[in-house]
Amino acid sequence: MEIKLLKKPKNPIIIEGFPGFGLVGTIATEFLIDHLDVELIGKITMDESPAVVAIHEDHVVEPLGIFYNKKYNLVIIHAVTASTGIEWKLSDIIQKLARDLGAKEIISLEGVGSPATKPDAERVFYFSKNVNAKKKLSKIGLNPLKEGIIMGVTGALLLNVEKPALSCIFAETHTDLPDSKAAARVIKVLDQYLGLKVNPDPLLEQAAKFEEKLKGLLKKGEEAKGMADAKKLSYVG
Repeated sequence: MEIKLLKKPKNPIIIEGFPGFGLVGTIATEFLIDHLDVELIGKITMDESPAVVAIHEDHVVEPLGIFYNKKYNLVIIHAVTASTGIEWKLSDIIQKLARDLGAKEIISLEGVGSPATKPDAERVFYFSKNVNAKKKLSKIGLNPLKEGIIMGVTGALLLNVEKPALSCIFAETHTDLPDSKAAARVIKVLDQYLGLKVNPDPLLEQAAKFEEKLKGLLKKGEEAKGMADAKKLSYVG
């Protein structure tokens, strides 16, 4: 696994979102890429993944793309591939990227399960060990996540990252299906936290279309992996 960069912005804030509960992180980072002025500056390549790629609307979709917004000095890691089994390696590679760029902060966007007794819950929580981030997120009106189980890349980052500061924004969701409403709540908080002037309303208005797009991309990735696995078995069988 390695990082390939075309340029190296200095001291950015890194925002990452991986497919997780409700696909909140992936939807939120996709929305940021669509609504901020960004350029693709690199990617994360993995020997663990088959040499297959999805094409969407006449463009190659990077499974793990790295995008840059100059105005706000943001590096956005956008993932449309599952991270199961490689969470620790991805955590290490994100930390390496942060060191190489001298990142000021890593922000992780995630969905967290809501109780079955509260199917319409719309809460957003934060978790951070950084005093300044805690104050700022509390001032926005968020409560800290006091109880919960965090898995995947975010879980690995929480266990491993010491520097730079790591802040997590969790939107409550009660579904394994793409949840654009939860992602919109994350965008709203991120907008207040970083002053991005990004309106999440289009995400709500086009939720169905947006969710279908992401489901399609993820399905293509899974189908491609299945085809690659089947081909591999045919060689050894």
